[in-house]
Amino acid sequence: MSRQVHPDEALFDGEKALPSIATCEHFAGSEKLILKALALQDEKGPIFDITCDCEDGAAAGQEREHAEMVARVIASDANRHAKAGVRIHDPSHGHWRTDVDIILDGCGDDVAYITIPKCVSAPQLREVIEYVRDGCGARNIAREIPIHVLVETHGALADVREIATMPWLQVLDFGLMDFVSAHKGAIPASAMRSPGQFEHRLLARAKSEMVAAALANGVVPAHNVCLDLKDAERVHSDASRARNEFGFLRMWSIYPAQIEPIVKAMQPDFSEVEDAAAILLAAQSADWGPIQHEGELHDRATYRYFWETLRRAHVTDVPIPEEARAAFF
Repeated sequence: MSRQVHPDEALFDGEKALPSIATCEHFAGSEKLILKALALQDEKGPIFDITCDCEDGAAAGQEREHAEMVARVIASDANRHAKAGVRIHDPSHGHWRTDVDIILDGCGDDVAYITIPKCVSAPQLREVIEYVRDGCGARNIAREIPIHVLVETHGALADVREIATMPWLQVLDFGLMDFVSAHKGAIPASAMRSPGQFEHRLLARAKSEMVAAALANGVVPAHNVCLDLKDAERVHSDASRARNEFGFLRMWSIYPAQIEPIVKAMQPDFSEVEDAAAILLAAQSADWGPIQHEGELHDRATYRYFWETLRRAHVTDVPIPEEARAAFF
């Protein structure tokens, strides 16, 4: 009997596949809010990541204490799913290296990712990533810690295609508010909300360029926050537009009530999941050669699409037919 080849092995031929990560990223700054988010993650399951914020979360003069708290919590039993990352200070801030050192010393084996904000160029970002990598080597941390990068400056957008090729890079995040502010009033404040954030031409261009660069390099594009904290319909609408009109595969949350509508908006339809499962099982049985399914021809090009559909279903808690779950997950 021939070996059943997994889609990741059969369909990408050395090409970098997209990381299979949660479609919602929830930010929390204080110890109280981080612990509350971890408890919610334990209740709902690992359908969202938690970003522990050292940048905006730390009071001036208390950066070290804040980073030490974050490292302690991430390394604690409260982080049951090991899906908590950290946002460090930006590369122009005097504390970013200390943030990295504290995180690597305190939770280098446990931190889910490190987010770098406000970089202004690819060379600046490369310096930060090399510092993280060198720090891992010096501490005998064998794993590659995923790097997330905020695109929220003119320089980062100008260099986004180079940035998307950086080592250890997992996610490109769009930072809407800082990007609007960087235009010095040329973009109105209304564009920080919908519909302007999707329709203003400078913002639509920036989001499209970032998403295209990310997807071309096997990196997940993540959308900015929705400022409406409690209106689930507005949050769902923003996440749906980000997903369906711009190709974002992940979105930030800044309030617990935003998590569920974001996850739901990012979910594939169950009928498409059923089709994907049937097509991929038949393809695997045909050693990934062309097949017919319900009168349509399918080959490796469509298999890649349906495999991404199944993987999105897996991380957004959409039921997957049992045979396909057993075969692929």
